[in-house]
Amino acid sequence: MKHIVWILLLAGHVAFAQKPADQTFTIENYYKVKWGYADEFLELYKKNHYPLLKKALEKGDVISIQLEKPRQHASEETRWDYRITLVFKNKEAAFDPNLTEPYKKALYPDAEKLKKEEQRRFEILLAHWDVEVQPVDLEK
Repeated sequence: MKHIVWILLLAGHVAFAQKPADQTFTIENYYKVKWGYADEFLELYKKNHYPLLKKALEKGDVISIQLEKPRQHASEETRWDYRITLVFKNKEAAFDPNLTEPYKKALYPDAEKLKKEEQRRFEILLAHWDVEVQPVDLEK
């Protein structure tokens, strides 16, 4: 059994290594906010995180940013309030830990204030999850 797992892991690694470096990479970020706090969450997101992503967009590391919310509510266990779809120029950009770091000092000289506001944004979340998505060719 251990050999099968190792082979699967190795096969997955080889498949990743063979993907073209210029292939875009999409991640959907889902946010489920405490009831009554969705507007505050969105305000903080637009104030503190979106400008950083816009800088990455200007640089070309991010290809597009799209924010959506459902028109109607689902049941509580499947409910989400905001979906932010980010298309990156490639997988490396998507997982670059320094993607937005270079812009923080210029955009937010008061680092302590930014830290407190970002802490608040996550305090009012009930759940957050990311989904890596890929296109499926229906013609193949």
